[in-house]
Amino acid sequence: MWDFSWLERRWPGAGYEDWDLALDELKLRGYDALRIDVYPHLIAADPGREWELLPNWNNQDWGSPARNRVRVQPALNEFIAKCGQRGMLVGLSTWFRQDVDDIRMKITTPEEMGRIWITALDSIEPKLHRHVLYVDLCNEFPLSARHFLPPGFKRATPEGERWMRDSIAMVRKAYPQFSYTFSFGSELDTWKQQDVSFLDVLDPHVWMTTFSDFNKQVGYNFDRFDSRGYENLVANGERLYRSNPLHWQSRLEYGINQMAEWSRVSGKPLICTECWGIVDYKDWPLLNWDWVKELCDLGVRWATATECWVAMATSNFCGPQFRGMWRDVEWHRRLTDVIHKGKIRTPKSG
Repeated sequence: MWDFSWLERRWPGAGYEDWDLALDELKLRGYDALRIDVYPHLIAADPGREWELLPNWNNQDWGSPARNRVRVQPALNEFIAKCGQRGMLVGLSTWFRQDVDDIRMKITTPEEMGRIWITALDSIEPKLHRHVLYVDLCNEFPLSARHFLPPGFKRATPEGERWMRDSIAMVRKAYPQFSYTFSFGSELDTWKQQDVSFLDVLDPHVWMTTFSDFNKQVGYNFDRFDSRGYENLVANGERLYRSNPLHWQSRLEYGINQMAEWSRVSGKPLICTECWGIVDYKDWPLLNWDWVKELCDLGVRWATATECWVAMATSNFCGPQFRGMWRDVEWHRRLTDVIHKGKIRTPKSG
């Protein structure tokens, strides 16, 4: 998951200022696909404009911690081409980043969501289409769209299904060659009640913390502009995990098993681009990567064994800005070898 970092983290030392170097290092670690934000709402408004973006947070190392300026095209075509030169596929997604005028608020209907995605795909050179792995119309729907959706909007409702079904239908009509989905980070406990027949693939984001009370016990509340969550992680995170690792590992195994069952029942293959241990982490004093890597190692092996995943990440920290995770080249190669050697069982609905 290179999210919006691929375009926003390009100041010296941010990790993506040299795309050739970053992609070569990714390839060295055994990866052959990545998911990025293509800013479809900005492309639809003006692909060549320099947009001023507000920070999504300053606590996390995804994207920019302060105001930044980006120009989506022709950068997007250039980046996809560089991926293709290395035999890498690209998953297209969006977090609907906020610009200073907040034009994302103009997305008021599924038809408008479909329109902006068609315009974004129109802007990608046809010769680059073969490098597109799939299209995710919204990261962790409805989370990344919450700003322009009604208060209390839920995905597992007739209205939530209508947004997904109708927008995908529009884009699929224009570009039938691509696979389509919405990625999910919430409402995973109600998967049995969700209609996903119109998705080509399921992309639930599976963490141990999603299927446990780990964050509650740690005191981590996803504060975006306040350091207290990380202070609590320092004080409690690894200590809590080490106090009963088998328990926390079993919660990850449970979550993976649930998503595998969703795949079998729905007949949809799985991908996972954000996973497996804790949602938020970074290089910070007194934060060690060892226990995070331990959970991610387990997640990769457990999920691979289900034979339901057609693509998966090793974590959501697989980028050059997470230096403590990135520098362990052998760890990455060991787990990408597991993924590549894994079998895939074609799911059958019912």
